[in-house]
Amino acid sequence: MTHLSPVVARRPLTAEGSTELAVLVRSGLEESRHLGAGVVVGPDGSVLRAVGDADATIYPRSCLKPLQAITVLRTGVDLQGPQAVLSTASHAGTPAHLEVVEAMLARGGHDEHDLLCPPDWPGDRRSARLLDEPRRAAMNCSGKHAAFLLACDEAGWDPATYTAQDHPLQAAVRETVAEFTGEVVDHAGTDGCGAPVFATTVAGLARAIARVAGSAGDVRADRDPDAAHLVGSVLADAWAIDGPGRDNTVTIDELGVFAKLGAEGVMVMGTTDGVGVAVKVLDGNVRAGTLVALHLLVEQGAVDAAAADRVTEQTLEKVLGGGVPVGSLRLGAGLTGPRG
Repeated sequence: MTHLSPVVARRPLTAEGSTELAVLVRSGLEESRHLGAGVVVGPDGSVLRAVGDADATIYPRSCLKPLQAITVLRTGVDLQGPQAVLSTASHAGTPAHLEVVEAMLARGGHDEHDLLCPPDWPGDRRSARLLDEPRRAAMNCSGKHAAFLLACDEAGWDPATYTAQDHPLQAAVRETVAEFTGEVVDHAGTDGCGAPVFATTVAGLARAIARVAGSAGDVRADRDPDAAHLVGSVLADAWAIDGPGRDNTVTIDELGVFAKLGAEGVMVMGTTDGVGVAVKVLDGNVRAGTLVALHLLVEQGAVDAAAADRVTEQTLEKVLGGGVPVGSLRLGAGLTGPRG
């Protein structure tokens, strides 16, 4: 039985509960600051380091997708290779991504009109130019929604209402979130794709991703076979979770860690040794997530520093003026200053 933390008064992440995570410098002047919170946990779920309010409530946004995908796998749906990865992806909408989504839909006799996510343009600009209009299959969450349809087919649930909070699939997702975070799930909102998004604390999200990623290793007594399968699939086909040259794909390919970006400045990473990190940037900007999460993992010796530097060099947003570098994004005082 999963031990759940007692219900506490929910509180959002605030400026007072945040610390300086990153600073953008342009031409010698500190131009922008990103405040937020971050938590690193070990294989036993204990907090190794927390910056900012670790117990603040956040929406994980797309960082919830691994738990949604695990729920799908638990219904008995057989997802292999890129199809497993697309179930947890925020994909770039390349032709290769759309091909996988369409194959998932075809398995159940569905087409993209059965998807309940909204039509959208691909995140990849080159792929967007190939379309005449937005498509549901091109929406970055379409793989998750295709997996939801397959789960409904497998379990005999209504496929036309799978995004309703009282749908059996979403009730199962809620249970998975509670199990992996160790928290009572008492608040849900609606994500950008239309599916429910269940609120967690920053620390709870870190615990969840530590178990998810650690299940692919051999250090956890609570190793979950579906999580292990999901993570193994992502490590083998990282292109599918994001896109070639994009942050999560580069991080996974270079470091062998599970990485997942969420909207509004959320980022999670986990190692197969069972160390997990969750970051929430208060202003919702996503550009600092990889830098901050990797720094917190490097601090704990969970990731090699030189290898992490290579990833940030490839993924960090360039600060340009007239097309040439005139600054940089660096770690903030909340991470580099004395620990309180």
